[in-house]
Amino acid sequence: MCARLNNLRNVAIIAHVDHGKTTLVDALLRQGNVFRDNENVPELAMDRMDLERERGITIMAKNTAVSYGSMKINIMDTPGHADFGGEVERVLGVVDGVLLLVDAVDGPMPQTKFVLTKALALGLKAIVVINKIDRPNSRPDWVVDQTFDLFAALNATDEQLDFPIVYTSALNGVATLDPAVPAENMQPLFDTIIEQIPGPEVDPEAPFQMLVTSVEYDAHRGRVAVGRVFNGSVKASQPIIHFDRAGERHNGRVVTVFTFNGLRRVESAAGGTAGDIVAVTGIPEVNVGETLADVNDPRPLPATAVEEPTLRMTFGVNTSPLAGREGQFCTSPHLKTRLMRELDTNVALRVEPTDNADSWAVSGRGELHLAILIETMRREGYELQVSQPEVIFREIEGQLCEPFEVLTVEVPEEYLGSVVELLGRRRGEMQNMNYLPQGDVQVEFLIPTRGLIGIRTDLLTESKGTAIMNSLLAGYRPSAGALGGAKGGSLVATEAGTTTPFGLSNAEPRGKLFVGPGIEVYEGMIVGIHSRDGDLDVNVCKQKHLTNMRSSNADVGVRLTPAIDMSLDRALEYIGPDDLVEVTPKSVRMRKKTLDKVQRRREDKHAELAGTR
Repeated sequence: MCARLNNLRNVAIIAHVDHGKTTLVDALLRQGNVFRDNENVPELAMDRMDLERERGITIMAKNTAVSYGSMKINIMDTPGHADFGGEVERVLGVVDGVLLLVDAVDGPMPQTKFVLTKALALGLKAIVVINKIDRPNSRPDWVVDQTFDLFAALNATDEQLDFPIVYTSALNGVATLDPAVPAENMQPLFDTIIEQIPGPEVDPEAPFQMLVTSVEYDAHRGRVAVGRVFNGSVKASQPIIHFDRAGERHNGRVVTVFTFNGLRRVESAAGGTAGDIVAVTGIPEVNVGETLADVNDPRPLPATAVEEPTLRMTFGVNTSPLAGREGQFCTSPHLKTRLMRELDTNVALRVEPTDNADSWAVSGRGELHLAILIETMRREGYELQVSQPEVIFREIEGQLCEPFEVLTVEVPEEYLGSVVELLGRRRGEMQNMNYLPQGDVQVEFLIPTRGLIGIRTDLLTESKGTAIMNSLLAGYRPSAGALGGAKGGSLVATEAGTTTPFGLSNAEPRGKLFVGPGIEVYEGMIVGIHSRDGDLDVNVCKQKHLTNMRSSNADVGVRLTPAIDMSLDRALEYIGPDDLVEVTPKSVRMRKKTLDKVQRRREDKHAELAGTR
């Protein structure tokens, strides 16, 4: 018989990027009797990946647990970027309510709408947390009104519209129910969670059912499956049935059961009970979204529904002249094994074979989603080459359609004209415009996802580095046709060797360089941006010939403009359809797909003739 548990709460924290989710979790952990008084607790304790700390964003959803009186509260920290929406979707299926964080100055942003849409669709109870009320330009009343309008626009039910509000400064670890009343600690937020979020509804006598929401790896225990026990209970040494994504049954046996206490997994002799979030070991082939069930009465749970990818890139074995020098894993089997392993935990990713046995089509939610995978692989010692991101077209009711996004840009008014012109060339249609208190203008565009590829650098250039952009998938619409504002040409090295100041000084008047002196290059490698349309071949390894009037020391007097530092993200934005990015643990290089300049010219000529027929 089903009943609600009064001593347990399962809640997820959702928000737009940089609205303070992980900082809020820090505050809840510090005041939730998790750490010893003398324990050294790092900031952003939930950001365990190096990339999360470096970029200041949450990439992987993670769970923790705190105690408040006799109550246990399981907390799920989720990403705020729509590119990692698969992480949000798999987590929301195991909680009973959400904390929706909204910045006290910015108000609801595009990703706020994305995560709230998912929560409301599942019928979850939401507590609105107005965070950063200590900011100088804080305007909580306006933010509450905007948040209510967002709930209404998303067709929230009357019960969901009647959301409780808590005002917090996560950085200072305080919360209050009234912004006019000084806050002292996080107690008001804890109390609101207990009062407003319902306990899980379970049937402890029903057959065991557990939905796996994440998979971790332990060097000693193997795969660790984390998820919620929906019904029944599970103990160590218990036989179970494992339902995979295809619905096929596999026999298994649980070896160990863990519950969560703060940031630690604690082995539980009593096992895991219905409603709790636990971790189990002993199921070697378990993956995200699958079910563990009772061996005597196995019943699979509905699989987690995840939106389809919108962007595709080709991942291939590195074929450049410098291949194999810097990476530990460089071969086709290495690359295939790593990509297949990523599918076990990255539920929004797709990997498909191509006509080339040494490359795979990898599809994801956006440029950032795929860039994080590439960066993770290079840090693990992999060497590969990747193509320009391209959107995934679909045929809907006989019409060719492509993904569109709602793009929000904040920019000082003086740069508004050039930004609107830039987005217009990329088929962006202005939908809305608002003037912000600090003097900036917020403009909203409906734009094809194709138009956003490589736009960040151009946008920052047009706005002198002041523009802030956020985007949200708006669905598939009829194709917008050809886009304007395409990338210009590149400076391409004509021969292999080491760059010299003399060669670079000759190439510099033709554009902006990506390489400085003393860098090893090869024929077909992209070494700079051409100031005009079309590629230009340059010899950046050229030596100055010695004569009676010149000496080799003359290079000391050459003054070069500092080279542009092309990070992985910038390289992926820059390359065109006939380019590749070569990624190794130590280097990021850009190159032409065809390295030989004579062959490239033949291909360009054939393409030109084919286009005129």
